[in-house]
Amino acid sequence: MYKLTLIARYLLKRRITYFATLAVAMCVFIVVVVMTVMTGLVGDFKEKNHAFVGDCVVGTDSLVGFPYYEEFIRLVEQAGIAVGVSPVVKAYALLNTENGFPDDDVEIVGLDPVRHSQATNWGRTLYFRTQNVAKAFLPLYDESAPGCVVGIDKVLPRNAQSQYVQFDSPHRAPVTLTCFPLNAKGALSGPAGIAKTKRFYYSDNSRTGLARVDDAYVYIPLADAQVLCMEGQEKRVTAIHIKFRAGVGVEAGRRRVAELWEQFQDAQATAKAAAPDRGLLNTVTVQTWKEYRRAVIAPVETEQVMLSCMFVLVGITTVFIVSVVFYMIVRNKRKDIGVLKSVGASNASVLLLFQGFAFGIGLIGSSAGALFAWLFLSKINRVEQWCYENFGVQLWDRTIYVIEDIPHHLEFPVLAVILSSAILACLMGALIPSYLAARLRPVEILHAARL
Repeated sequence: MYKLTLIARYLLKRRITYFATLAVAMCVFIVVVVMTVMTGLVGDFKEKNHAFVGDCVVGTDSLVGFPYYEEFIRLVEQAGIAVGVSPVVKAYALLNTENGFPDDDVEIVGLDPVRHSQATNWGRTLYFRTQNVAKAFLPLYDESAPGCVVGIDKVLPRNAQSQYVQFDSPHRAPVTLTCFPLNAKGALSGPAGIAKTKRFYYSDNSRTGLARVDDAYVYIPLADAQVLCMEGQEKRVTAIHIKFRAGVGVEAGRRRVAELWEQFQDAQATAKAAAPDRGLLNTVTVQTWKEYRRAVIAPVETEQVMLSCMFVLVGITTVFIVSVVFYMIVRNKRKDIGVLKSVGASNASVLLLFQGFAFGIGLIGSSAGALFAWLFLSKINRVEQWCYENFGVQLWDRTIYVIEDIPHHLEFPVLAVILSSAILACLMGALIPSYLAARLRPVEILHAARL
């Protein structure tokens, strides 16, 4: 009982403990705020990439693509593991317009709007045809015209609040795409590499929330992409996007698809042994969504890891602060320690006393820091809006970064790790001073006090 009484007395009466508690609270506040925002941004970025490509992608990095894809799709559908399978052609083209959009090189994606919306969230990224994805490539102003869907950042400007000014209907804007088709050997078709050109009309815009997608992608019908980008007797695609059924894990589903692909390759090696394009199947890989998008996800994850390492240094700083504070307390409380030991307190009791004191500092400081962090995060978007309206200052310029609200939802696992780490840092910082206090001999302490 006396231990709790002394711990409470030290916490309330010793002003130097206020400094240690404040240091812990400030560290926890900073870590909780920054990690909440960073974790939210990274999680949102991953979620958008996952929704954009589906659960699994069977594809090749080659623009030549691979044939016999419909046969493999039937195998996947018969296996009963997928709710959506979408063949896709990805290639590059030159975009030329008469009005509306800037002329530029773009990445074109040929797809079937219904099948692709079943495998990904593509249908939900549309503005005009969200409720009728099948007509995504049919312009509202002329459904007989060949249409294309354009990434929203190529069509509309974004304001400081990451908002776009949408119109009631798409404006009539001819879009001419020019491609250089490749044959099964990867060479340009024709003796002079004759380009193919087709005019489309802007039918809708797509907002995925991914900067490198919304400002560079143009979507057209799969059949048109195959005509513009590929030559040969067999139709080819560059990727197959798959969304698994509920209950099928991404990794388990990927392994099953990989097994089906190996069976498919073996069957094609026999059935199409003399076909000139059979070798294209050897360039195909089966990847999860995260593996497929690793080029854009890996840098973000690296930044998160580096930020976490920096906060480890903050924790080490807390350890030293608490250690210094406890060293000063032990020196000032030598007489109290001598009295305790003279009445029978053991070394372990003194050690536990100061460790309990450290635990109290860590608990109070971390709880206060977490509370203020929660209050700040709950108002962070209002604070940023106020700063922008009065001083023109934004944490993230929405005309550059594709984010809406700053993430502000506390995640319990992250908060629990931070609070536990703060308390552990306090216990570690107080360990050496507590050990030194426990080793003090009462006779020497009381003799020194009389002197």
